[in-house]
Amino acid sequence: MMNIMTVNNLTVAIAVPLEAEHVQAIRSANPNITVQYEPELLPPERFPADHAGDPAFTRTPEQEARYWDMLRGADVLYGFPNESPSGLAEIAATGKVQWIQAMAAGGGGAVKAANLPPEDLARIAVTSSAGVHSLPLAEFAMMGALNGLKRTAEMAADQAAKHWPGLRTPTRLASGSNVVITGLGEIGLETARLARALGMNVSGTKRTVEAIEGIDKVTDTAGLPGLVATADILINTLPGTPFTEKMINADIFNAMKPGAILVNVGRGTVVDEDALLEALDNGQVSYACLDVFAVEPLPEASPLWDHPRVMVSPHTSALSTAENRLIAERFMENLTRFQAGGQLLHVVDPVHFY
Repeated sequence: MMNIMTVNNLTVAIAVPLEAEHVQAIRSANPNITVQYEPELLPPERFPADHAGDPAFTRTPEQEARYWDMLRGADVLYGFPNESPSGLAEIAATGKVQWIQAMAAGGGGAVKAANLPPEDLARIAVTSSAGVHSLPLAEFAMMGALNGLKRTAEMAADQAAKHWPGLRTPTRLASGSNVVITGLGEIGLETARLARALGMNVSGTKRTVEAIEGIDKVTDTAGLPGLVATADILINTLPGTPFTEKMINADIFNAMKPGAILVNVGRGTVVDEDALLEALDNGQVSYACLDVFAVEPLPEASPLWDHPRVMVSPHTSALSTAENRLIAERFMENLTRFQAGGQLLHVVDPVHFY
């Protein structure tokens, strides 16, 4: 999987929509590598970083054959075929690919859904775009925290009703508030950086407990109830795995300081949504800003849609106009490592799928 290869026999295929300028940057940085890019075989982007492209796009039978011939002949893929787990499963079974760059930070979910046999999981390295989305996710998390502290949901409701309250209600300060971040990885640490810039006190969880500069206290998951007891804001950045499923549950909500704010920019499965609704109704949670949900799209019947103290975001917090450039730059860095037989950055764990 990580054998040293000469630049003359390495072929990269672009499997997903990508602006020509970024394809050219990959080519220019690696002039001795063959980069296969046929835009007519790829669905057009509907917006920046639309990796799946227009769902109405179809290929002719001849184009479909060309697309798969291109991918099967590649050593490295930029994106999953058709940006889907089924495409990943097909190329793993029939191609010679050794490494695939996933577009998503949570690329492990697609790897798991592809249900690859152990030999393919061992043979093919899949790298995620984790870290590329750190800043937009951190900014979104801060927006959610400030929304809760500054009561923007209530203001919006008053504005919609053209209601000017008879009594002015104070808001809470960000400076001096206590923030707990579940998952002090790249996203969590970027979130912590922005939180500290606002004067917040930051603690959090990490699988391997170790001191981190600027973080007041670091615990493992077992220490989370103690952290949230004094937290004004709980921000989740954790991926969805069997170990994190419903990790933020009734026990955690009951351990919280009453009136705490919840922000979720990790995965929806980490939060027990039924327990969250109960916590919102009993006042343990005063506001929830949610970009991710256990089932997506969020079902119409979900009470989260209409809850007056919930912001529903359609899993868009990581998106930015810079995303394609940033992923391409990450890919180029990893491509240099791959050629040298070095360790790739952000390899998806084939056991835990994150």
